[in-house]
Amino acid sequence: MKVCYSDLVLITNEIVENVEKLIQHGADVVELLMDGDKWDEMEALFPVLAEQLCALDVAYTVHPPAWDINLTSENKAIREASFLEYKKAIEFAGKIDAQHVVIHPGFCFAPQFSKETGRQRAKMYIQQLCEIAKPLHVTLAIENVGYNGTSLFTQKEYEVFLEGVDGNAKYLIDVGHANLNGWDIASAIYHVKDRLAGLHLHDNDGKSDQHLPVGEGTIDWSSIFDVLCTEQIDCELVLEYAPGTDLNMLQKGKERLVNELSNNEKVGHVSEDRAF
Repeated sequence: MKVCYSDLVLITNEIVENVEKLIQHGADVVELLMDGDKWDEMEALFPVLAEQLCALDVAYTVHPPAWDINLTSENKAIREASFLEYKKAIEFAGKIDAQHVVIHPGFCFAPQFSKETGRQRAKMYIQQLCEIAKPLHVTLAIENVGYNGTSLFTQKEYEVFLEGVDGNAKYLIDVGHANLNGWDIASAIYHVKDRLAGLHLHDNDGKSDQHLPVGEGTIDWSSIFDVLCTEQIDCELVLEYAPGTDLNMLQKGKERLVNELSNNEKVGHVSEDRAF
């Protein structure tokens, strides 16, 4: 089990300084969110930044730009630009030996458009991104994104989405998004456990994407901890807290995860008490 801190909490600040601050608060792995003006000159930035980041005593995952990117946009130019941004992020991930790159498969923003078409587009682009990522030894982590009707997937559609896609693509379940869409989160984890790269961990009230610390919203964390323990799932656990959150909350979140998941008394409870 690896606990990772997303630098979303420090977004728009200096990249290397963000990582140093997270290390000071117990980070062993940092997820770099490539949004904000500090990332504007990506190609020119990468060689120097990669060297600076690799000099720090921490491992990385990479989250390409999350805002304004849509692989399944109804506008072809936006789809192609989104693909190129993901390509850049994958190439950068290779330079810093990142453990995975998060991929948002896309969003459907209007009921007039077909979600099935969106899923087909997403699968096509993800397969192409796998061809870029594999030689660089970079795993693609496909996240469930969208809520309030914009998600491409029901829970069951997401659980089978990667069938037929290169094994270099794995699942990344964002538990906050899953909660907003009314998913049975523990069941989703169970059904993709053999191809699960990680979890984005944050809480909310079930109405908006608040990115609260674990335990401050309506998510049933006990069932999530139970399935992780029972199934002995080894994946990246990424604490993805809202900008401005006290960094001490990340450290407290990490301590809670370590304590919950090292409690061997829970092993066996899910398979005995609950059918998925």
